[in-house]
Amino acid sequence: MSQPAPNTDSPIRVRHKGHIARVSFNEPERYNPLRADVIAALHNALDTIADDDNVRVVIIDAEGKAFCAGHDLREIRSMEDRDAHQALFDRCSAFMQRVVSLPQPVIAQVQGIATAAGCQLVATADLAVAGRSARFATSGINLGLFCSTPAVAVSRVVPRKNALEMLFTGDFVEADEAARLGLVNRVVDDDQLAATTTEMAEKIAAKPPEAIQAGKALFYRQSGKDLAAAYDDASETMACNMDTDAAREGVDAFLEKRKPQW
Repeated sequence: MSQPAPNTDSPIRVRHKGHIARVSFNEPERYNPLRADVIAALHNALDTIADDDNVRVVIIDAEGKAFCAGHDLREIRSMEDRDAHQALFDRCSAFMQRVVSLPQPVIAQVQGIATAAGCQLVATADLAVAGRSARFATSGINLGLFCSTPAVAVSRVVPRKNALEMLFTGDFVEADEAARLGLVNRVVDDDQLAATTTEMAEKIAAKPPEAIQAGKALFYRQSGKDLAAAYDDASETMACNMDTDAAREGVDAFLEKRKPQW
């Protein structure tokens, strides 16, 4: 399916190739900030993708040398009162939760800096691939602002003491250390970043989408439950999964020593 030419004036770009959608930050000269209009555009793009049965995987990437520098400080300082700040952070939090609730897996493709809410987005994505140039920080503390909302996402993927060190010091974490801590899945040379991320996306896109989507939803649901409730939910999900055409075809193909036809 042919796609319209991207709008170079838009703060984000959305492109489709096969079963993969790329949602790209498109303000490289500003280090791709999460302004209010950018957050709205990203959220709207994900809402559209959620209803697109042809899309099986989403990659969030960025134009330029940086992935995302977080909120636009000039925008924040221009706001007159606490209610305006609350509305901005609420909108950003809703967007981050949309990444999690999106049926399709989301992969962050990270080069350069990912700071504050940009680091939050990397932590929120289901998977993340980083170039060796990538550096991560929850750096709000250096400005007198504790990265409270980034802390929610970072603390769920990074061990507690490491997360608190990031939050208390604002120091940068290099790409290899980010992988060791679990903030990203893997690190590759910058010139291999797009190819590696695409390869990961294509591998997931080749799996049955019903199983991937049900599995993603179950993964996040069960993580907030106690052990017994988690297993109850997982058992029901697996039973429902087993009762699908995709699972029957997959099992039959394995038993018949052939490639499944999904």
